[in-house]
Amino acid sequence: MGIIGRVTQGTVGNLSEIAPEELKSEFGEFLMKDETIKTGFKLIRDVVIFTDKRIIDIDKQGATGQKARITSIYLDSIINVTVETSGFGIDDSEIGIDYISSPYYRSNGGVTVSQRKFEFPKKYNVAELYIWLSEAAYANHLHINK
Repeated sequence: MGIIGRVTQGTVGNLSEIAPEELKSEFGEFLMKDETIKTGFKLIRDVVIFTDKRIIDIDKQGATGQKARITSIYLDSIINVTVETSGFGIDDSEIGIDYISSPYYRSNGGVTVSQRKFEFPKKYNVAELYIWLSEAAYANHLHINK
């Protein structure tokens, strides 16, 4: 998709898919050792990257976008995943995740859960990404509750 398509999608809040090679070229310095990019998306300047270890959320700031806030949601902290598929008209797809954002995954009442939603253009098939994240959430449930 060209820059016009990216900007058009970005103005309505949709993420546009970007090739893993392009993401690695631009953001590879932020990858952990042996971390592999699975897929990634761009919303005007902001970027979200899905790797085999985490979701990297890059919030470019300032007039030039040179400054960025980079946060991670580790796959082993995801505990629930929802999907809303696109319908007719201008409906878009959306994936929501609930994840443990406190440093301890097991605690007597001290666990903090946060939520994050990602919107995708109508043409992007969210099923594969949803299943992949759901498998991570399921494995986390088994690990946390054993």
